[in-house]
Amino acid sequence: MSSDFESYEQDFGTTTAELTNKIGRIPKLSGEEKTQLILNVDKQLEEVRELMEQMDLEVREIPIQSRAMYNGRLKSYKQELEKLEKDFKRSRIAYSDEVRHELLGDDGSSSEGQRAHLLDNTERLERSSRRLEAGYQIAVETEQVGQEILSNLHGDREKIQKARERLRETDANLGKSSRILTGMLRRIIQNRVLVFMLGAIILLTIILAIYFNLRGH
Repeated sequence: MSSDFESYEQDFGTTTAELTNKIGRIPKLSGEEKTQLILNVDKQLEEVRELMEQMDLEVREIPIQSRAMYNGRLKSYKQELEKLEKDFKRSRIAYSDEVRHELLGDDGSSSEGQRAHLLDNTERLERSSRRLEAGYQIAVETEQVGQEILSNLHGDREKIQKARERLRETDANLGKSSRILTGMLRRIIQNRVLVFMLGAIILLTIILAIYFNLRGH
């Protein structure tokens, strides 16, 4: 499981290095070349987001005792992705300002005002994104805790069911033993009665034999 995570880490490192280089080139280009590069970067960022989701799923499958270390690494990768997205947004804003400058001429104050407005909106979006990410992380942790609780409850339920089965088996064995003991006791009593009766018959026979023997003399 950890080998899959490390494989994703390698892909993440390679892709983010390419993205950093491409994002740095965006302000230096213009026209169709810049447009194509922006589309390419946007596509690669989406691939990185999907890669992060896969890494997140892998971390959930890692044993709890080792999960903290991988959570820390995953958190740093998310922060790196956020920085890339922020740099990309700024590059796209610079691209938009350049187009406005070509269309409106040297109206510098208007361009700067629009740029400041766009940056402000970008910061707001980033703050909202961070809050959503924090909420998502809390939801993931809550889900993990819930899964652990359900797993523990399932284990306890199996233990209780096994204990009930052992009690049923013990009751059945006790009932069988009770019947066997009852039968043995009955046979012991019957044997004793037979012994007493046989002893009485033998004693009576001896007495009668002595009596007739004395009477004959």
